[in-house]
Amino acid sequence: MDGKEEFLKEFGDFYGYPNAPKSIDEIRSTEFKRLEDTVYLDHAGATLYSELQMEAIFKDLTTTVYGNPHSQSDSSSATSDIVREARRQVLDYCNASQKDYKCIFTSGATAALKLIGENFPWSCKSTFMYTMENHNSVLGLREYALNQGAAAFAVDINEAVDQGGASRSFLTSFKVIQHPVQIRNEAKVLEGELTGDAYNLFAFPSECNFSGMRFGLDLVNNVKQNAEKILEGSPYSKGHWMVLIDAAKGFAAQPPDLSLYPADFVVISFYKLFGYPTGLGALIIRNDAAKLLKKTYFSGGTVAASIADIDFVRRREAVEEQFEDGTISFLSIASIRHGFKIFNTLTTSAMCWHTMSLTKFLKRKLLALRHENGESVCTLYGNCPLKVSRHDCGSIVSFNLKRPDGSWFGHREVEKLASLYGIQLRTGCFCNPGACAKYLGLSHSDLLSNLEAGHVCWDDNDVINGKPTGAVRVSFGYMSTYEDAKKFIDFIRSSFISMPSEFEKRYLLRSKSIPCPTEGFEDRLSSSACHLKSITIYPIKSCAGFIVNSWPLSDTGLQYDREWLLKSLTGEILTQKKVPEMFLIKTFINLNQQILSVESPHCKRKLQIKLDSNSYLPGKEEFYLQSQRYEVQCYENEINQWFSDAVGQPCTLVRCCQSEYCFSLNKNRSMGMCRDVNSKVNFANEAQFLLISEESVSDLNNRLCSKTQKLSCGAPPNVNPMRFRPNLVISGGEPYAEDGWRNLRIGNTYFSSLGGCNRCQMINFYQQTGQVKKTNEPLATLASYRRIKGKILFGILLRYDPGNKARLDTNSWLKVGDEVHPNSE
Repeated sequence: MDGKEEFLKEFGDFYGYPNAPKSIDEIRSTEFKRLEDTVYLDHAGATLYSELQMEAIFKDLTTTVYGNPHSQSDSSSATSDIVREARRQVLDYCNASQKDYKCIFTSGATAALKLIGENFPWSCKSTFMYTMENHNSVLGLREYALNQGAAAFAVDINEAVDQGGASRSFLTSFKVIQHPVQIRNEAKVLEGELTGDAYNLFAFPSECNFSGMRFGLDLVNNVKQNAEKILEGSPYSKGHWMVLIDAAKGFAAQPPDLSLYPADFVVISFYKLFGYPTGLGALIIRNDAAKLLKKTYFSGGTVAASIADIDFVRRREAVEEQFEDGTISFLSIASIRHGFKIFNTLTTSAMCWHTMSLTKFLKRKLLALRHENGESVCTLYGNCPLKVSRHDCGSIVSFNLKRPDGSWFGHREVEKLASLYGIQLRTGCFCNPGACAKYLGLSHSDLLSNLEAGHVCWDDNDVINGKPTGAVRVSFGYMSTYEDAKKFIDFIRSSFISMPSEFEKRYLLRSKSIPCPTEGFEDRLSSSACHLKSITIYPIKSCAGFIVNSWPLSDTGLQYDREWLLKSLTGEILTQKKVPEMFLIKTFINLNQQILSVESPHCKRKLQIKLDSNSYLPGKEEFYLQSQRYEVQCYENEINQWFSDAVGQPCTLVRCCQSEYCFSLNKNRSMGMCRDVNSKVNFANEAQFLLISEESVSDLNNRLCSKTQKLSCGAPPNVNPMRFRPNLVISGGEPYAEDGWRNLRIGNTYFSSLGGCNRCQMINFYQQTGQVKKTNEPLATLASYRRIKGKILFGILLRYDPGNKARLDTNSWLKVGDEVHPNSE
């Protein structure tokens, strides 16, 4: 029995919409053709719109005239009818009576939450209680509460262990654990003075966007009716309790039934429901709760009348009109009915069962993974049971991976490698700091020390002091398939379950060994058949370089190498990763004439810049890049306009005139893993020189050829050494011999190796017929055999050996043909 047959044997009644007009395979082939080569697993971040859905929306918008609804024209009246129908659809979706609830359209779920926070009747007697699993957009409500003197605290809601299966009430089935109370205003009333006339707010997500855990909606009635018992008589439990459900994630597959669980506020986001439109959300609000909100601002559409030169305004009476400031996004609102058509066809119940089956399957497979030494590979977050039940957990699988020795793979490493396999997922804390800290076991001191170490959301600091700072999140949508889950499992197996390669063993051994003393360095250099094959200078960071037969050296490396860079008008450094057109900008320096020449297919004329130019603007600027402080000279508008035309966006050219390393966030980084701080560097990312071996490139091409033949996918991609943007290319010797070099001499110049160069997606860009294109190679192949501790290494970084007595003199040159003498001790 193959994998899918086994899967269908257990989940066939739940997976793939067996009772719908279209099966899951038909849905994918007709409505999501763009996913042919992509495994999309970030539906918790944003689900995907159907192509048929978009065709229907386009036809609607191109055949119907929709006018501003704040009018009485025919087109405006038609729009008002569409908006009214959209409100009804939203309320019907969560079984909310139009008599008891209203639907207020907002610019998103976050805007809906902000509306509540700004207008809620906070007082010094109020309490804001929220679960640890809330999103940052919900935590932000705390600011409104605390600023008004209210108390705020987080709670954990733990399900009690079943001891006999007897029917139990909510109060005996759940345990609410209160975190410390936060009070910002010192004028807060004493606990003994708290009374029952305050309005309190409790907020929880219908589904945690970190772990996928779903909260029981019994919370709504129990908090509203039994807050004092739940909080065990806490003085902060008194008053009128109102309940907010953040359904931005959970609304898609399990909308709350508001006829049974009458929450006061429910916030939703439509792009998480059916992909389009973005920038549109809604607040579903009980009429009684709406009367308590105290709105100050008024705008067009929210007033019945106002007088400009006296203090007079009469607001509109309808709840929606009171809170929808300005003109609502009526074209987006008109589009949501086409999304609801899909949901009504498939049914939310079937979609929930479908995603549940994939979630359970993936969790079981991940938990079963073992290294060769028997150690578990995966740590899952959340207590979702693996039995078949659609109410136990959502469509999210959150986890981290471990190496055989128990250390963690970084979540960013997983994300970067996944992208090479065409797998799109999400990593980090997902704007949910409470759940992240709770499931990862991060204390307050851990969080603060991580922040002091420079860690912020979305950065690459994925493991600090041996602990992960975030997680990997896979999330399914109604159009996800078994094949998506299977490809992801295969990716995890092939990329994270294997014995260390010989390269990894050698590199780890080398990084732990004692550095060679510099005394007697020259005597230890071996005779070598290696010689310098080519020299390349890259004057402007990320632009094309030029090859020379010989070139002078300076105290920053090859003279003029990466001495210039381009900056956007907002100060962002432009690189090929973000602006691939920079690859097409050709450069050349004439040493005799002291001129930098620059050409681009997007510019008619060649630009020539004198190296001792008088075209600098007066004065110098200062900025920081990778903990390096730079003083730079800027150029006049004519030069900046040329480069703006070349890259297709406004930018400026700057030239380094002085640099100084400022600080290192991690002084214990291993060799080859950080920027060279012991020598002067212009705008190079890590070191003065990058060296590549022709033999290593040849071995890589052989692997690419073998891989292509095995997959039967056409001609193999032949990678030129220049794809890696090296300064120095050597020829001779064995492939990857340079990995073991500690010191070397090229001609009469001495160097120290800083270790391997960590490669990124930039090496996947290549030029073809005057255009910049991108593939997954050669980085995907390199990742399969050149990966160490999250780094994909190829080539080595060099700097002048600081301990060598034969110091660099100002007349030193490197020449093609110079012999290369390495020391591997």
